[in-house]
Amino acid sequence: MTKRFSSSQLVVFAKLNLVAQLAFGTAIALHLLINPSLAGDPFRTKEPHQIGDQTQAAFEAIFQQGNYPAAERYLTQALTKEPNEPLAYAMKASLAYGNKDWAKLDTYTQKTLESAQKLISTDPLRGNLYTAVGHFFEGSLILIRQGTAKGVPEAFGRLRQVYQYLDKAEAISANDPELNLIKGYMDLLLAVNLPFANPDQAIGRLQENAAPEYLVDRGIALAYRDLKRYPQALEYVDRAIKSARENPEIYYLKAQILKRQGEKDKSQQLIQEAIANFDKALTKKSQLPSNLVKQIETERKNTLSLNNSR
Repeated sequence: MTKRFSSSQLVVFAKLNLVAQLAFGTAIALHLLINPSLAGDPFRTKEPHQIGDQTQAAFEAIFQQGNYPAAERYLTQALTKEPNEPLAYAMKASLAYGNKDWAKLDTYTQKTLESAQKLISTDPLRGNLYTAVGHFFEGSLILIRQGTAKGVPEAFGRLRQVYQYLDKAEAISANDPELNLIKGYMDLLLAVNLPFANPDQAIGRLQENAAPEYLVDRGIALAYRDLKRYPQALEYVDRAIKSARENPEIYYLKAQILKRQGEKDKSQQLIQEAIANFDKALTKKSQLPSNLVKQIETERKNTLSLNNSR
């Protein structure tokens, strides 16, 4: 089904730091149970697809542990040992996006597309899925390099291709958890930024068919945070913590939610709890990207000022 997109949707498309990491890197994460028969596939408990061990280890390093240096090491090995896995290239592209390294983003975007196209013949669901991911990155690059006003027409075409390939993947297996995780994050991004979109429908997609569970919970917490539905956001971030308690980014997310709820309720207790969660995230700052550490420190400082002013 061909979809039409407004310029406001493409503006949202241009602000995808989180989705570039979460929807294609983070949305492709893992919550691995120790089960040899499912090695390499963090999404499916039945009929698993083969994903390389090094790529799998990189997922775990980022999304269970929040350990970016370890993930980079695993991905370096993955590109040598598992050169036909598009997820490894998509992860590298998402990391380049986070580091604002547009040359590497371009390189790994093309590698994602090339490997995904090759995969279509043996695994059409994942091949089409990661072809969509590659076109998504292409659209982001266009908007980065040309700006929103100039780049919209070309990016518009890429966004159409994204949904065309997602539709092909969905026609193969509409309930596939990997597909629904990625598409669910994309739908949530639009739903919380556009007034006519339906966030509950996007949340339902994640709840019903996506996996792994802790990334589902994290995505829903993010959506409720942006929708200013803070009690629900706290409920889901606590669920995510239970299954990814070593990941400092989860505590950062919880701190943000507590701060916003505290400001809304004028609650000093919630503000103090937010500061404690910022501090917990920063105990592992050595394993986070430097720009993310600076952002957490800035938000903590602002929250501390808010606490001291009360």
